[in-house]
Amino acid sequence: MGTGEVSNSSSENVSYNNETNVILNVYDLTPINNYSYWVGFGIFHSGIEVHGKEYGFGAHDFPVSGVFEVEPKSCPGFIYRCSISLGQLNMPFSEFRAFVESVASEYHGDTYHLISKNCNHFTDDIAHRLTGKNIPGWVNRLARLGLLILPIVYQILYVHIYIYIYIYIYIYLCVLILMYLCLTIYFSRIAHDIGCINALLFFSSCHSFDLFWGSPKKLAMCLFDMFEQGGEDRS
Repeated sequence: MGTGEVSNSSSENVSYNNETNVILNVYDLTPINNYSYWVGFGIFHSGIEVHGKEYGFGAHDFPVSGVFEVEPKSCPGFIYRCSISLGQLNMPFSEFRAFVESVASEYHGDTYHLISKNCNHFTDDIAHRLTGKNIPGWVNRLARLGLLILPIVYQILYVHIYIYIYIYIYIYLCVLILMYLCLTIYFSRIAHDIGCINALLFFSSCHSFDLFWGSPKKLAMCLFDMFEQGGEDRS
């Protein structure tokens, strides 16, 4: 992974000369890289050094370019690891500046994405346009791995979301059925209680057992009124 490393890239690049080296400067984002680096993994930042200046790509919240310029090997917020020579370029500095400004319009800060469009994608794109070469695979391997894993994760989440929706609908329907049964029992008891009250009112309307047993016509009329009133209450 360390082949092609250069130790003094800034002194070899001269901005007043058409010929210049194209160098990839790699930085650590975390001390864990000291261990994972040797197995081909790590979280890295990279910048492309041309004509004695280093260019990188970062994120912000505005729809303008996220490309920035710093002194080589001194990008703020990162720990310099190594420099890798990607080849030579024969291009005047003024022409190169115009090239960088053109590419910068394709890399807005609000389009930055850790997996699909990060600083290493930017340096890989610049390197390929200038030299026809790509940056070493280990620099951005974690993002490529993320691109492979992410669709699987999305599909798992997608399936789980539908499972949760079906469970929620099932529970909701069970609750509705239970509420329906409870309300049915409740109103049945109310109807039964209303019937008992009507019966009590009926018997209280009969002033005496003599009148009750001695007036079949009145008994029939009272029963008819009781059932009619009970039907209206239930409806």
